[in-house]
Amino acid sequence: MPDKRIPIYIVMGVSASGKTTLGKALADNLTIPFLDGDAFHPPENIAKMSAGVPLTDSDREIWLNRLHNLANDHLQNGCVIACSALKEKYRKILSHGISERIHWIVLYGDYEVIQTRIQNRSNHFMPPGLLKSQFEALELPDYGTHLDVSLSTKQMLQQIVGLAGNG
Repeated sequence: MPDKRIPIYIVMGVSASGKTTLGKALADNLTIPFLDGDAFHPPENIAKMSAGVPLTDSDREIWLNRLHNLANDHLQNGCVIACSALKEKYRKILSHGISERIHWIVLYGDYEVIQTRIQNRSNHFMPPGLLKSQFEALELPDYGTHLDVSLSTKQMLQQIVGLAGNG
């Protein structure tokens, strides 16, 4: 019998791809919690990024483990987590032991489109200068639901909810 529990949705992509916007909309639609991965970075990570210094794999380890623990805490009723999850090894940490419960939502788009978005947003610690390093680190998975950032949030949400309704 298929598992009918709500999955843990992880919305991934580079900075300014729309993870938080889509994640909040999906969580509202499914009436499950939304967790913004940025809120769980250690202060040292935020200070580095704010200063324009890319994070190392070592810098990300504590953060990724925190998000993995949050996913585990929400296995019963599901949740949506927004997290860059740029590399496959990061996704392995996030999904360790619970991979069958994770549904990946992969946001992708042209560098120029996302660069414009990051330059136009305010009140975020991630400076536009780090976007290039994120694109260089990005390893797009061949699994999950891939959505072009040029789609509206409503269009993306319809695709995700449509898939969930057929699962």
